[in-house]
Parts: sequence; C-alpha cells; structure tokens
Amino acid sequence: QVQVVESGGGSVRAGGSLRLSCAASGAIFKIKVMGWYRQAPGKQRELVAAIPSDGDTTYADSVKGRFTISRATASNAAYLDMNSLKPEDTYNYYCKVTTREIGLKGLIDYDFWGRGTQVTVSS
Repeated sequence: QVQVVESGGGSVRAGGSLRLSCAASGAIFKIKVMGWYRQAPGKQRELVAAIPSDGDTTYADSVKGRFTISRATASNAAYLDMNSLKPEDTYNYYCKVTTREIGLKGLIDYDFWGRGTQVTVSS
C-alpha cells in the first residue's frame, strides 16, 4: 500500500504565494505520475498540474504562468509552488500518485490519493 500526505495549505491574501508538498511512502516500485488536483464542495475534482516520470508537465489553463509543479524523485515527493494567488484558487488541494507495478499479465497502474490540504485566498 502507498500513503500520500499533503501539507503546506493555508490562508493568504490575493497576490500571495504558497508551496504545497506531497510525500508518498510505502510499497512503491515505480512512480509513473504525481499530480495536484483541486476540488470545491459539491464540485468535481479538477486537474491543476501533473508531472510524469518521463515526459512534459501539464497545467490547467487557469494556473499556467502562476503555478509550478516539481518533483524530488529520490524522496518520492512533489511540490506545487503557487504564486499570484487569486480568490478563485480557493479549494481543497489533493495529491494523486500513480504507481506502476509489474503484474502477472503485464504492467498495472494504481492511483493513490491524499486527504487534501485547504488553500484559502482572500481578496
């Protein structure tokens, strides 16, 4: 099993910055992708940014140029640097870790989620 823990959320004024951290631990063979998602109450969870082990990073249009995702591969950690925050960035932010395992029938991907960290941006 894989455990995913987010940290770094909080309350800031518009224009401020926060750094979210995601730590994955447990029985990890290989991490395929680490991603940040966000969700408001009653709304669907949406992708904010994702960083694969190989390939290009992905960002939601609403955060391009303001947020940066990065990884510390050796420690199975990912970060989300959020700058120029806006009130509309107020969400609960979740980290998702996709691992790749070798099964009897080939490669299998598994998704693991953290419990989230709240980000509140006031105007």
